Amino acid sequence: MGRSSWSSTGAKTRLMTQGTPGLPDIDTNEYGGKKDGVRQAMDRRLFMQLLVFDTVDVAHAMHDLETGLRAALIPAVIYADASNPRGMGLLTWGEDPARFVREVRPIFQKGALASATMRNDFEMLGRTYSTGHEPDLHHTLLQRPIERVTDQECPWHVWYPLRRSGAFAKLEGIEVSHMMREHAAIGMAYGQKGLAHDVRLACHGLDAKDNEFVIGLIGKELFPLSHLVQAMRKTRQTSEFITQMGPFFVGYATSRVG
Repeated sequence: MGRSSWSSTGAKTRLMTQGTPGLPDIDTNEYGGKKDGVRQAMDRRLFMQLLVFDTVDVAHAMHDLETGLRAALIPAVIYADASNPRGMGLLTWGEDPARFVREVRPIFQKGALASATMRNDFEMLGRTYSTGHEPDLHHTLLQRPIERVTDQECPWHVWYPLRRSGAFAKLEGIEVSHMMREHAAIGMAYGQKGLAHDVRLACHGLDAKDNEFVIGLIGKELFPLSHLVQAMRKTRQTSEFITQMGPFFVGYATSRVG
């Protein structure tokens, strides 16, 4: 039988198959850079879910949605679908993904929401993850994504999933590192100018179409978000190894709850 080790706070940090020859160690931690000389490790992450609906009475549906979320104390962002005058979107989050089933689902059984039709092609579910270099791992995984989607000055949000080819997974680490630095440099340049900020979520095994990541682009204006997607198309990662991007949900945040 495998043995589990625990941190000083009592949180489970590592699942090990020690004592079972031939099986690999399984480590579910997220890792960051060193802090006070010690590498950061944490077995916590944030789950975020985007749902998109069509409804005949979108005004009443959005009102009932906000009322239900506030009554249930569920933090969320409500979107008007910029591409569909009868469409709306809902972004919710939590460390426990059971929230989406236990707390969010019942809201859609009442009032104008009961007749809303879900757009399954736009459903996105992902989890925050680390790259191993974050200076503040806790903030990166649990706080920064919420700060970005709830920023009142940034009402435009573009969400989309993507999948990389199997060839990408076979590349040497140094080659991957060079590609990711190219990608990150473009994103940081937009961020430093206040044009766009991102939320990156992993969705391995969580996506119906086998996508690997969900990306959220957040900004004050819509054009820079489109411009960023265009600029990223020229990177080696996107031009050579991305096999699928989208569908793209373009939402304008009308309400933030929590």
